[in-house]
Amino acid sequence: MMWKKLLLALTTLSTAVVAAAQEEPSAFNMTRGVTEVSRDAYDMHMLLFWVCVAIGVGVFGVMIWSLIRHRRSRGAKAAKFSENTVVEVVWTAIPVLILVAVAVPATAVLLKTNSPSPEPDVIVDVHGSQWKWEYVYPDEDISFFSNLSSSSRDASQLNAEKSPADAPNYLVDVDNPLVVPAGKDVRLRITSDDVIHSWWVPQLGFKRDAVPGQFNNADIRIDEPGTYRGQCAELCGSGHAYMPVVVEAVTPEAYNEWLAQKKQAAAAEAEEASGPWNREVAMAQGKKIYDSACASCHQANGKGIEGTFPALEGGKITTGPVEGHLKIVIHGSEKNPVMQAYGDQLSDREIAAVVTYERNAWSNDTGDLVTPEAVEAAR
Repeated sequence: MMWKKLLLALTTLSTAVVAAAQEEPSAFNMTRGVTEVSRDAYDMHMLLFWVCVAIGVGVFGVMIWSLIRHRRSRGAKAAKFSENTVVEVVWTAIPVLILVAVAVPATAVLLKTNSPSPEPDVIVDVHGSQWKWEYVYPDEDISFFSNLSSSSRDASQLNAEKSPADAPNYLVDVDNPLVVPAGKDVRLRITSDDVIHSWWVPQLGFKRDAVPGQFNNADIRIDEPGTYRGQCAELCGSGHAYMPVVVEAVTPEAYNEWLAQKKQAAAAEAEEASGPWNREVAMAQGKKIYDSACASCHQANGKGIEGTFPALEGGKITTGPVEGHLKIVIHGSEKNPVMQAYGDQLSDREIAAVVTYERNAWSNDTGDLVTPEAVEAAR
């Protein structure tokens, strides 16, 4: 029979698709993830998927059977009736029962997703800003910025010598990832310092909006060490595409070593901040800050992007009065909101260093040495 052959072909095709999806889930399916929340979401997705498959097979099976069984060539004649109360009640009741049946487990997963851990082992404050993330460990007195990696940044520039295909993890790699211990409860308190951002790592199973003036909490527990990548999921301005998220889950022992290294580096920076201030020191520190905070917009060569980000090489700001240069770095630009204020992000010494660097790098040669005291006065 023709309809039996058609049904057999559909069954064979669906079996092949399911088998392929099980073999390569990333190619055909959503990400299962590495947290309990993401696994619950995946299981809920698969439950609904098979419910939809069953409904589709039932509905289209009846349609195909009806088309074949009641075709004109067999002498079938259309029945003449306008309504059937029993059928209408049945096809209304069945969808309602299905929705109620799937709403119960879906609600349970949703409630579990928003249930906070009573005592998290690690707390991290996540601050979004245009266009980077700042991670603050309040219990450890550690904080750092996470920017787009230099390899991705260089490959994304106009007339770049390096192709994006040659940059590892292009646009989803950073210089300083968020580091958390595997097998521990971690609470992320997510907020923003300017516009609305959204912190999203698909394998963790959630996204949280970063909203100015409020904290949105998210509790995670990653069982296995690994590196997990995501991006800002809220259109937050011209640099939105250059705001990746990278989470590294490491063993508790490796996490403790990382904390010790960060604290040691912070102590070294504090010692350096109390050291002598001269042009050589300022240029070296200023280049590091520029590469981290400024090069993504103004490019590593200081030439900027025409029509979007002004050139700093030979620019009016970097070769004009120091007071104007300090003002725009500390307070941002009133005319161009893309230029954010760094007064709350960088210390007096760091601002002095980056302004000194910008005024003496490339073909600029003002000879100016900006001091931390001058930055403090300009605030």
